[in-house]
Amino acid sequence: MEASNKIVIYQSENGTSQLQLTLQDDTIWLTQKQLSDLFQTTIPNVNMHLKNIYNEGEQKEKATIKKSLIVQTEGKRKVKRTQSVYNLDIVISVGYRINSLRATQFRQWATNTLKDHLVKGYTINEKRLAQKEQEVQVLKNGIQILSRAIEEKQEDYQWLTVFAKGLSLLDDYDHEELDVKGVTTKEAVYPNLKDYQALINQMLIEFDSDVFGKEKDESFLSSIAQIEKGFGTNDFYKSIEEKAAMLLYLVVKNHSFVDGNKRIAAACFLKFLQQNDLLFNKQNQPIISNDTLASLTLFIASSKPEEMESVKRLVISVLNRNK
Repeated sequence: MEASNKIVIYQSENGTSQLQLTLQDDTIWLTQKQLSDLFQTTIPNVNMHLKNIYNEGEQKEKATIKKSLIVQTEGKRKVKRTQSVYNLDIVISVGYRINSLRATQFRQWATNTLKDHLVKGYTINEKRLAQKEQEVQVLKNGIQILSRAIEEKQEDYQWLTVFAKGLSLLDDYDHEELDVKGVTTKEAVYPNLKDYQALINQMLIEFDSDVFGKEKDESFLSSIAQIEKGFGTNDFYKSIEEKAAMLLYLVVKNHSFVDGNKRIAAACFLKFLQQNDLLFNKQNQPIISNDTLASLTLFIASSKPEEMESVKRLVISVLNRNK
């Protein structure tokens, strides 16, 4: 399988078939149609196995099913619809029940992959854990030294008070105490696709490139639609800050454009804040500086999928504390 943040492409060993899968929340998500294509069987057969898996308690529905937003073209209109998708746990469960050549190949692949992961994964995770502990220790030592300097209130260190907010943010990151939620819970105003596209067209003047802002697929539309999603009246992201953070994250990570993904993501992030009257604080100062915006965008670009929650909380904390 070949992963690229948003899409996973599965290709059979003989190269005769290929399947595009959604990658999100550290797992893949497939529809019943994709499951039937993957295992070369019928949708009714897949549906029968799904019912048995849930009835027998092998998997729990709430943990393995979710609703996915899709955009379909009907005539000249684009219509948003929801469909059920199933995660990797279900793929494995179904794959071990279906009797087909493809399912047999899948079981062989899964067994070998799991063995390989158990052997190699332990070594990789052990090295990453050691590296992370070292980074945290360096950060902790730096925070302690700077904190002592501020507490001593010596005249030579008065300049440190200017950076107290940044030091506090680093300390909270060190202790995993970044803000979980944003503080602005009013109803959001959402720029539409044309608004964002107009913004991108304005940027073309500054960034001279034939491919800047050229969309590769419909994942940009998916990114801006994602922050509007929820069940009924309950939003997935309840505050303006959470929505803004996820918009920045999704546009950066989905790589929707041939060129300019990070610049476009940052501009759309600012556009969303401006539309919701949060771009400037009460003192009429920008809620986020140019350097901070660039740093957060690069931080997101270099982050791993499993670090998404920490990245989101960091952006939320920056916005909360700059009001």
